[in-house]
Amino acid sequence: MNQADFQTLLPVIVLIVWATLLLVVDLFIDKEKKGTTALLAAAGLALTMGISISQLGQTSTGFSGMVALDGFSTFVNVLLLFSGLMGIAVAYNYLKRMEIERGEYYSLILFSIVGMMLMAQATDLIMVFIALELLSIPLYVLAAFASTSPSAEEAGVKYFLLGAFSGSFVVYGIALVFGAAGSTAIAEIAAAAAAGTADVTLMLAGAGLILVGFGFKVAAVPFQMWTPDVYQGAPTSVTAFMAAGAKIAGFAALMRVFSIAFPSLAVDLTPVLAVLAALTMIVGNVSAIAQKNIKRMLAYSSIAHAGYILMAFVAFGNPDLVQDAISAGIFYLLAYAVTNFGSWAIVISLEEKEGKGLDLNDYAGLGRTNPIMAAAMTVFMLSLIGVPPTLGLVGKLYLFRVVIEGGFVWLAIIGVLTSLISAFYYLRLVVIMYMHEGEPKAVSEGWLNFTWGAMALATVLFSFLPASLFGWAAQALIK
Repeated sequence: MNQADFQTLLPVIVLIVWATLLLVVDLFIDKEKKGTTALLAAAGLALTMGISISQLGQTSTGFSGMVALDGFSTFVNVLLLFSGLMGIAVAYNYLKRMEIERGEYYSLILFSIVGMMLMAQATDLIMVFIALELLSIPLYVLAAFASTSPSAEEAGVKYFLLGAFSGSFVVYGIALVFGAAGSTAIAEIAAAAAAGTADVTLMLAGAGLILVGFGFKVAAVPFQMWTPDVYQGAPTSVTAFMAAGAKIAGFAALMRVFSIAFPSLAVDLTPVLAVLAALTMIVGNVSAIAQKNIKRMLAYSSIAHAGYILMAFVAFGNPDLVQDAISAGIFYLLAYAVTNFGSWAIVISLEEKEGKGLDLNDYAGLGRTNPIMAAAMTVFMLSLIGVPPTLGLVGKLYLFRVVIEGGFVWLAIIGVLTSLISAFYYLRLVVIMYMHEGEPKAVSEGWLNFTWGAMALATVLFSFLPASLFGWAAQALIK
């Protein structure tokens, strides 16, 4: 390993060493003090985030061009590490309350984040697949972490089987692309396509299969069927982390691969991506209307938001809009992550053992018994709709602007109409909280309160000052 290799993957190296050491250290921590393991995991994430931030403005490649450090990977890595910190914060007391606290939970979170970070930095399709598996395997275990719960075991098995199935699509797609271009390096694939030496039909088929594989990971229609069952059955702290982290990593890999390796195929792929985006927004939002369980409702909401993010990809057909599309996409991922962790923290606050407290009617009266928590949940619901003054509105405006500039006005209209549909089920929860009688039993735990309180403030305050965040996203260039 030379200096360039080390510098390029320094945050990943630090985190994987920390996660491995944490497994050993946890053996010497008493069963009643696993909170110490959580704090050590958070310290590792904070250290890694500091290293990533120190790399702002740096660019390099390592390991024979298989990974890259650039503005894009730094932005995504910081966002993933933030997601990890929030994932630990919401799990800190939840695991103990549900009597499933074990130290390996936090090491699995760290290993999964290592895979996610590699996804953002991978510049070779082989590395993309390795990162995908490193991301996914810990999540399969985490989904079934509540081993005494049949629903958690079912969630873990479903996620594993469909995850392995989707991985086979990615492998087959990589094989076809290799056969078409003679290389798995993203830059060399692009060069072969530009020079006309690649088999276009074979490459298009390979790109389609890779898109299918990642469609499963980001829960895009028609590859979303696993999402509601897994989100509902998995421990809620795992669901919160999975909803943000896996989506960020999956879209980051898609953005790098499709903006560099397949630009010559953009014209052919753009209509497919546009239809996928439209179907995902429609199916996710319409299906959410019928849900009575809040975890299933937010699962379908997650599907719908995958559709909004997919809108950014339709602009890839115009080379002048690619960077704007990437900036809008990762900014929306940031807005979604903030809102996601805030809303799931409140869900965890009201959840009781054996899946109780997860029905929408269990939120009746929250506006009276805990007005601050109800106000925060209202902010998150408004942000998911895209109502001012929230960060979700700003994110959607950036996405709609790029889509319209790309000539897909009809897709922007579908985005607006599906946002109006989503108002029905999001505002239904607000009505239940403020206008129905009930006595919800929300727990008051320090890290949970901090999470939903801080995320609510960030959702509102950054909506007034979006330029600084979007400026950072605009500088997240893929090299």
